[in-house]
Amino acid sequence: MSEPRALFFDFDGTIAETERHGHRVAYQQAFDELGIDWCWDEALYGELLAVAGGKERLAAYVREYGASLPEAWDLERSIERIHEIKQRRFATIAPQIPLRPGVARLIAQTKAAGWKVAIVTTAAPKGVEALLASRPEVWTAIDLIAAGDIVEKKKPAPDIYLYALAALGLDPAEAIAIEDSAIGLRAAVAAGVTTLVTRSSYTLDEDFTGAAAVVDDLGEPGAPARVVRGDTPPHGYVDPAYLRILLG
Repeated sequence: MSEPRALFFDFDGTIAETERHGHRVAYQQAFDELGIDWCWDEALYGELLAVAGGKERLAAYVREYGASLPEAWDLERSIERIHEIKQRRFATIAPQIPLRPGVARLIAQTKAAGWKVAIVTTAAPKGVEALLASRPEVWTAIDLIAAGDIVEKKKPAPDIYLYALAALGLDPAEAIAIEDSAIGLRAAVAAGVTTLVTRSSYTLDEDFTGAAAVVDDLGEPGAPARVVRGDTPPHGYVDPAYLRILLG
């Protein structure tokens, strides 16, 4: 059984249900503030999540859904402005969004075991900070935030994972990732990183072929994780002992 040296967490949907309760709401507030007649309801936003990255998602909405901007608005500058306002709005919402079950516990346990903990995401760094900075016990445990435009190609490309591995001086076999989406899973697997999937409300029906295991959440003592596919955690919830089993 291998001893991992690092745990990589995706952010949106993995650390917290930020997509449904945070980002979607913040985008809508940005549209309203700018007087843009767009409506991103929960169902539509679920479709748009097939595109990784906020600015990329906005561009896809114009390109693939035929959405229009006010006359004479430059597309690239408009996307930058919308995204800037959305980030500001999200920063006020994020502290109110609870972490998913088991996240804080698992981070504390892996740190106690001497592992590095990194956030590896296509989300903007400001959004990550807005959510985690209000939880100092989690925020101070993070060794690296690899996020946003720090790499050219976003998930499902492996670039952000390769960046995190290089930054921490790790071989892919020394890390394990936790993702909630098929896009994130593909990125981690392409980088050679063993991946546990914890499904979120938007990703229940996605194809998680290639995952070491799939659960509905990380679980807690007294509230076991429900395993969709793979080995059952020996203690009923995801902990370092279980991650060692997955890494093999």
